Amino acid sequence: MVQPSTIATISVATAATGLLAYAVYFDYQRRKNPDFRKTLRREERRQARAEKEEAVALSKEKRRAIQAAVDAALEEGFPAGVNEKEQYFMEFVQQGELLASDPSQTTEAALAFYKALKVYPTPRDLISIYDKTVDKRVLDVLAEMIAYDKSLDLNNQMPAGINLDDLMNLPSAGLD
Repeated sequence: MVQPSTIATISVATAATGLLAYAVYFDYQRRKNPDFRKTLRREERRQARAEKEEAVALSKEKRRAIQAAVDAALEEGFPAGVNEKEQYFMEFVQQGELLASDPSQTTEAALAFYKALKVYPTPRDLISIYDKTVDKRVLDVLAEMIAYDKSLDLNNQMPAGINLDDLMNLPSAGLD
């Protein structure tokens, strides 16, 4: 009777010999057969092209998802009152910070930061703060959102409806 360990050893040796024989055959074909080399090169190029097309398609899909998220946020609207804006801002900054810790929720985190940015009085200042504190992957998605939204005014340094002349003519508190 044959031992089970002998059967296992023979099986492993047979598999290893088969793999070695295929490696020697493959190497011989690669070195000696020009048609085989051409086929290998074609397959390599075809695979690289397919990977590139897949990456482009994935990038386009991601861009469409970002644009859809921005459009949905714009349709949803933003608060108008000062207190509501402040509460809205704090809520979405906190939500963005929580979501940013999870790499699978990058778009959701960027959307939360975007919503907070929309109600902030000086968006350029908030972007510089985001630049220092927010993870780069979230910041990249946020930059795409900002670039897509044409209604976001980054050059406006004063909140809408405030006239500097009115601020200069306010009565003093008598501390002069």
